[in-house]
Amino acid sequence: MITAGDFRNGVTFDMDGNVFQIIEFQHVKPGKGAAFVRTKIRNVISGAVVEKTFNPTDKFPTAFIERKDMEYLYNDGDLYYFMDQESYETVPIDRSKLGEAFKFVKENMVVKILSYKGSIFGSEAPNFVELLVTQTEPGVRGDTATNVTKPAVLETGAEIRVPIFINEGEMIRVDTRTGEYMERA
Repeated sequence: MITAGDFRNGVTFDMDGNVFQIIEFQHVKPGKGAAFVRTKIRNVISGAVVEKTFNPTDKFPTAFIERKDMEYLYNDGDLYYFMDQESYETVPIDRSKLGEAFKFVKENMVVKILSYKGSIFGSEAPNFVELLVTQTEPGVRGDTATNVTKPAVLETGAEIRVPIFINEGEMIRVDTRTGEYMERA
């Protein structure tokens, strides 16, 4: 059992026969009245996102989410194929279930596939990935104002903002949770 006061990002729990995952949470202690927990939760099966407030003493059963390492092989339209690292079984997964961070995953990369009672509902990319910059404007010499960024397209097709000194053909490290440039690789 988990109480609403113990909610953290990524925690999964069972409520009214559905499994929910916390996207955002905020403990609120108003000057007058009782404290409460304001959350944004996602139904892991349907993908619907709902904002809901809870009393901090509300209790819910914890939902066990299976996280399995699988290697991304290739895609065919909206189906993405993964290989189980233990059984070498190939599993097709629809693009809509993979999540936003998947745009930073390239072929042969190992990701965690999330499932609940055998039903796949999401994926977790590695926190940091090293990708090649395939397209960006050349930096202008002397343009050294602080925190100047420019758009860049990575080898996976994802577009992010990078510092002005990054050029095409360079390997960079990207934080997949925020989609931000970290450093040169």
